[in-house]
Amino acid sequence: MKTMTCKQLGGACDHTLSANSFDEIALLVSKHAREMVGKGDQAHIDAMNEMRQQMTSPEAMQAWMADKRRAFESLPND
Repeated sequence: MKTMTCKQLGGACDHTLSANSFDEIALLVSKHAREMVGKGDQAHIDAMNEMRQQMTSPEAMQAWMADKRRAFESLPND
């Protein structure tokens, strides 16, 4: 199991998430971000808008995901 913060995964806060795989943690951070945006949290809304601006193509999205995957995989197990 590995732990990352919302911010490390492109979000806006220091909320921690733990998972056994990158795909699992990506789902967790997505759920967290949607919940925070749903609550009207401006920092998360801004982070989501910035992420959308960076992902202007499928290639850009794949590069972003690959970067986050590498960051997850480089972490030691908890």
